[in-house]
Amino acid sequence: MKVVNLKQAILQAWKERWSDYQWAINMKKFFPKGATWDILNLAEALLEQAMIGPSPNPLILSYLKYAISSQFDDFSRDLCVQALLDIMDMFCDRLSCHGKAEECIGLCRALLSALHWLLRCTAASAERLREGLEAGTPAAGEKQLAMCLQRLEKTLSSTKNRALLHIAKLEEASSWTAIEHCLLKLGEILANLSSPQLRSQAEQCGTLITSIPTMLSVHSEQLHKTGFPTVHAVVLLEGTMNLTGETQPLVEQLMMVKRMQHIPTPLFVLEIWKACFVGLIESPEGTGELKWTAFTFLKIPQVLVKLKKYSHGDKDFTEDVSSAFEFLLKLTPLLDKADQRCNCDCTNFLLQECSKQGLLSEASTNNLMAKRKADREHAPQLKSDENANIQPNPGLILRAEPTVTNILKTMDADHSKSPEGLLGVLGHMLSGKSLDLLLAAAAATGKLKSFARKFINLNEFTTHRSEESTKAASVRALLFDISFLMLCHVAQTYGSEVILSESNTGGEVFFFETWMQTCMPEEGKILNPDHPCFRPDSTKVESLVALLNNSSEIKLVQMKWHEACLNISAAILEILNAWENGVLAFESIQKITDNIKGKVCSLAVCAVAWLVAHVRMLGLDEREKSLQMIRQLAGPLYSENTLQFYNERVVIMSSILEHMCADVLQQTATQIKFPSTGMDTMPYWNLLPPKRPIKEVLTDIFAKVLEKGWVDSRSIHIFDTLLHMGGVYWLCNNLIKELLKETRKEHTLRAVELLYSIFCLDMQQVTLVLLGHILPGLLTDSSKWHSLMDPPGTALAKLAVWCALSSYSSHKGQASSRQKKRQREDIEDYISLFPLDDMQPSKLMRLLSSNEEDANILSSPADRSMSSNLSASQLHTVNMRDPLNRVLANLFLLISSILGSRTAGPHTQFAQWFMEGCVDCLEQGGRGSILQFMPFTTVSELVKVSAMSSPKVVLAITDLSLPLGRQVAAKAIAAL
Repeated sequence: MKVVNLKQAILQAWKERWSDYQWAINMKKFFPKGATWDILNLAEALLEQAMIGPSPNPLILSYLKYAISSQFDDFSRDLCVQALLDIMDMFCDRLSCHGKAEECIGLCRALLSALHWLLRCTAASAERLREGLEAGTPAAGEKQLAMCLQRLEKTLSSTKNRALLHIAKLEEASSWTAIEHCLLKLGEILANLSSPQLRSQAEQCGTLITSIPTMLSVHSEQLHKTGFPTVHAVVLLEGTMNLTGETQPLVEQLMMVKRMQHIPTPLFVLEIWKACFVGLIESPEGTGELKWTAFTFLKIPQVLVKLKKYSHGDKDFTEDVSSAFEFLLKLTPLLDKADQRCNCDCTNFLLQECSKQGLLSEASTNNLMAKRKADREHAPQLKSDENANIQPNPGLILRAEPTVTNILKTMDADHSKSPEGLLGVLGHMLSGKSLDLLLAAAAATGKLKSFARKFINLNEFTTHRSEESTKAASVRALLFDISFLMLCHVAQTYGSEVILSESNTGGEVFFFETWMQTCMPEEGKILNPDHPCFRPDSTKVESLVALLNNSSEIKLVQMKWHEACLNISAAILEILNAWENGVLAFESIQKITDNIKGKVCSLAVCAVAWLVAHVRMLGLDEREKSLQMIRQLAGPLYSENTLQFYNERVVIMSSILEHMCADVLQQTATQIKFPSTGMDTMPYWNLLPPKRPIKEVLTDIFAKVLEKGWVDSRSIHIFDTLLHMGGVYWLCNNLIKELLKETRKEHTLRAVELLYSIFCLDMQQVTLVLLGHILPGLLTDSSKWHSLMDPPGTALAKLAVWCALSSYSSHKGQASSRQKKRQREDIEDYISLFPLDDMQPSKLMRLLSSNEEDANILSSPADRSMSSNLSASQLHTVNMRDPLNRVLANLFLLISSILGSRTAGPHTQFAQWFMEGCVDCLEQGGRGSILQFMPFTTVSELVKVSAMSSPKVVLAITDLSLPLGRQVAAKAIAAL
């Protein structure tokens, strides 16, 4: 009897009595050993896998491994090979295993061995065909090669099989290396064959094999959308509120958004440019406009240089940037409006800067410039007559950037050797808008901290005096005043953390840092006018009061300006008391205030700093004289006898005083004119309408933003103000309520993108509130489940995933400067909410159900013995004292419980949407992702959900770097 008939006979018998292992072993007695024995060994084991029935016998599984490892190498025995290929045909597209995890891992390894054998068989067949062609007898080899390729294609076309092979590859790296060698060998042999069909078939199989290690990293990009409000808002937020921030956190945040929303690179870059042009158009005149110009033309090209490193290739990225500009050139109204605002061809400046940074080829740059130039010729007149002689800001900013570097070098010199030369440089900086231009350029290029440090050193240098002439005393007074005013201006424009960020290595405490921390009014900082810092040496205060009251003007020689600045607060208190008690007349007050602001403006700044703190403590009817004194100090002194650069210094002083007084004046709607600043009102101040509840303001502004489709600069400031006033929980809770009210799908999706961008104001704290309080409250209260239905429920799940991913990817880094300003509110003691003792049930788990049985619903008995409720994070020993880690771990425990519960409802659907969102946004599961906090037992619950029962999902949600993760994945996939 032929071998193939024997095979068919025994297969038929096995089909009838396949579970009787001993019978199958005994049947082998009737067959000769050798090749047939190997075939039957393999047939026995593979049939066990292919049949539908109870779990396979572990002995048969171990026998399978033996059968394949015996490596049937004699590929010249056509009938034996054909029989083996026929048997493979029976199992290769319908593998399953319902046994233990170890058995499922065995199946993965067996499949990998079978693939290796099949590749070797294919290579041998191709070699035979080549030899046959040379000998003129191709038939046999061609038939066998076609059969091998057919089985390869059938095996690899199954996603389930590729997933099992993916697990096997991680289990046995050496076997995978052997497969890669086989592929190379096969490619070399097939390259010499004339049959295009066989070659094409083999290449397709090879592509499928090489794609196995990357099968999770392929995502389809969004091509049906052209606008991305989240990218737009992230860029606007950074340009409006965080020019001094490091570029790396912004790059990572943008890349996170790009990945989460699957945005194609050209449209991603286009959205960044669109946001920049909108920012330029919307920015308030003065400092705000200069900051946006520096952000657009200096910082964003640097951001793109870093984004280029995330790209697959330099050439691809430059082509994407070029495509983005092609799209941008079609937005003519936007570009024309920006050109009109900036009084120049903005696109031209931008293209030059991108070309300089290697983001565009020279040919692309010239082509794009020519297109924009032609477009501008057809545009309405972009330059008005009154602006004809005004130099455009983009050009000024780009020229200011190298000037910053030169000034930093100048400031490094020994100040004692040429103080007059240094004064000339600083005086030049004060003229017009030079200072703001230089500061904006320094901020956008990361040099502002260094800039501020050098001015602190200069200011400190002026406090150490030696014997000096009148001229030297005048220079010293001016260097003290200019450095003091510049530092105040930097702190108010860019945040005090720019000044305080770099600590001294020597441990010396400098005068300006001390004064700023203790005496300078800032947003959100309440000063106590009775604090000891305002009560210095009483004898020095008395002499200062006498000096201000009696002298016609202050003598400069040997004057200790830093001491005068520290003593002025107590002096002002005495003078104010004397005025209020009728001891001093208003004429004396005028003379005193003229003396205070007559030589150095710093004294007036320090005096007003105390007056602002003092006014806060007074009743409305007690404030008049203090406010009048502020008015006297705010205006310039019209005198011939002032020091050099007085008018320029007064302009900066007026701006500083206006910032200091803003809060106090807003409280009582008091008017103080600060004429020197050249502005009617400070931009973004007095944003909230008076006498209106902030809840109404919040819902109103969110409705407007939702209707418009993007968050503009003014709205960002309003949300930031509301965040300060209401706190993180209040803002987050009320905005989530607004989201859950939406019933139209397109509105909810738009709301998610906008809410994420608003939450970027303080993403870390918002995430803790959202995942630790709001979601558990919705998921554990059955009366609120109706609000989680589609579409708002789907949207909330997506938003939660985005926030979790963003916070987890960045929470080890530094908080941005805008977030450091805000006082941290104690949301709740996370340690008590989520106890560290794993034996003690957390508050969340106690909320889940009143049923006694529900403590065990998270897993089947078999799974419980395997992994309890272990998660990858526990095996990686992630620090659970970190609030975000605790919140994530407990949220995933809650989701696992919901999915395994016998009670279904909208909350069950929400848990599924949340998990789908995690899979959708992650390129690869495993260590470092939020999914490491998911208990392994969740996997078996998820695969019961039709939408989640795919091999790719299982691979994505399990940590395959861990042996236990691979076992869980193999078990879930083998059971599909």
